[in-house]
Amino acid sequence: MTTEASVRKFFSSSAFAVVGASSNPAKFGHRVFTWYLAHDLPVTPINPGSATISALDENHPTVADVAALPNPKQTSLSVITPPGATLKVLQEAKRLGIPSVWLQPGSFDDEVIEFVNEKGAFEAVVAGDGGRGSEGWCILVDGERGLKGAGKL
Repeated sequence: MTTEASVRKFFSSSAFAVVGASSNPAKFGHRVFTWYLAHDLPVTPINPGSATISALDENHPTVADVAALPNPKQTSLSVITPPGATLKVLQEAKRLGIPSVWLQPGSFDDEVIEFVNEKGAFEAVVAGDGGRGSEGWCILVDGERGLKGAGKL
């Protein structure tokens, strides 16, 4: 599957979650979570260290981990964590049947990429070189084009 097709598949989900969501506006976990909110997408912040995430002048309840998502098999997952944490999140996501993942720049290394590309791991993976930004596929840069491709914008 091409990355563009993976982006469309990612956005075909009925729910989304952001691992590494943050209340700190300087962090990408905040920017990505806010991007989903600004596009009126149903998104759940995942942060084990905080009961809520403050974004767009509201507090949004978090879940502690991927296993706490209400409908993991219908949820696409954006990941903004260091590679070691990302691998653990993805192992749980695979076990739960998460269909699609988007690995933000900086969230993966060779071991993570090898894992997500294993046959049957995920239906769609967005990660690595490409996209319109200089650091690879980023939802902040490439997300709107993906939403359009999936007929959601």
